[in-house]
Amino acid sequence: MLFLLSILSLLTCQAALSPVPPDQIFQYIDDHQDEFVQRLKEWVAIESDSSDPTKRGLVDNMMQITKDFILKIGGTVEMAELGEQELSSGKKIPLPPVILAEIGNDTKKPTVCFYGHMDVQPAKKSDGWATEPYTLIEKDGNLYGRGASDDKGQVLALLNAVESVNVIGLPVNVKLVIEGMEEVGSNGLDKIVEEQKDGFFSNVDYIVVTDTPWLSKKPGITYGARGNCYFFIEVEGARRDLHSGGFGGAVYEAMSDLIFLLDTLIDSKGKILIPGIYDDVRSVTEEEKELYKDLEFNLDELQADTGAKRFLYDTKEGLLMHRWRYPSLSIHGIEGAFSGSGTKTVIPAKVIGKFSIRQVPNMDPSIVEKQVTDYLEHKFSERNSPNKIKVTMIIGAKPWLSDMNEPQYLAARKAVTRVFNVNADMIRAGGTIPIAKNFEEVLGKRVMLLGIGGPDDSTHGQNEKISKYNYIEGTKLYAAFLQELASV
Repeated sequence: MLFLLSILSLLTCQAALSPVPPDQIFQYIDDHQDEFVQRLKEWVAIESDSSDPTKRGLVDNMMQITKDFILKIGGTVEMAELGEQELSSGKKIPLPPVILAEIGNDTKKPTVCFYGHMDVQPAKKSDGWATEPYTLIEKDGNLYGRGASDDKGQVLALLNAVESVNVIGLPVNVKLVIEGMEEVGSNGLDKIVEEQKDGFFSNVDYIVVTDTPWLSKKPGITYGARGNCYFFIEVEGARRDLHSGGFGGAVYEAMSDLIFLLDTLIDSKGKILIPGIYDDVRSVTEEEKELYKDLEFNLDELQADTGAKRFLYDTKEGLLMHRWRYPSLSIHGIEGAFSGSGTKTVIPAKVIGKFSIRQVPNMDPSIVEKQVTDYLEHKFSERNSPNKIKVTMIIGAKPWLSDMNEPQYLAARKAVTRVFNVNADMIRAGGTIPIAKNFEEVLGKRVMLLGIGGPDDSTHGQNEKISKYNYIEGTKLYAAFLQELASV
């Protein structure tokens, strides 16, 4: 209480537009860190697994708890309904609502909109967790639990920051878009963004996604991500599965055709063999090359963490560029093939190969789809097999790239320097972040990814965690960002 009074006294003694020294807010955050950890413990305890329809009520409960907390810290909240989800059984269940919240509506202040999600990936201790996944455990400076990093911990750090700064008054208007279906494809979110572009989003100046990790222990700001074109190759041979004793050597086997086709996609050095696939890749600029030189990144540490015997590239710049700004092709699996233990001498009648291409600016998914389809049909014709093939692009998510000189990026860089006393690493994501591209295309606003996750947080994996340092100092980062954004 004394600390709160001292802040209010400080505020009244200053000129109306004079900013409160940031260390006052940082001290407030340090004094309340045990409370912030307790909140995360309570949120992690809710098994908001969006992939399991039987847990839909828990996802709804998590959304309600988030709403109540936003109301507690001074916000207004609309729960935007998304309708129903039809399950494979044909049964329909309600989708969890999307939170559209607002804290402050001063037309003289800029408005920043933050995006995050409250659903999590499935987790069971029997999967290999060292602890119960829905019980937050603090050990060796880390906070372990499902959702601790992705994305409950990052969203809660932001909300803790908003609460802390709001003690002396927010210098910007804050809006929040928080959903409960991100881990399964953000069902219905695109519709909400489109419907609300002239409503909730009409006065938004900046959009920030709080769901990303750093490249290393050094803070990073993400300004780009690759897209994802995901393909099925279906090869169909006989009318039914056949016995290899009776038909081996007598029929054209669908599996053999499929493996042949998969083997034509990429060489041993990772080069994609599909003609024209690199034609639209944006050239690397000298300015971009300079960014890679200063990035904090250790190949040996990555090798130890992954267990990879060797990488395709042996320099930091080479490896990161091929993770972030060049396309890649990965083969993921074969459906319809025998994969159980033991032996089975079956010749599958139909198999489906699955692979994806992570595309980059300025690649267009529709062009990639045609290039892939034409190439595979041509290669299959060379094989002269009577079997049938069908190539289908299941996902066509576009790549995303923003301008690092936009005001929110400048504010974030200043905030990183203020909190951590270092310059932020400007990084790109090798994965795909469809919501960032969607926000830009529908709303016409630049997007920034300002997360506080660590590179070893094991999101989606066993023993997910967020370091307590990242959680508390990340809260300070969001607080400093809110202050810096008001003055750019």
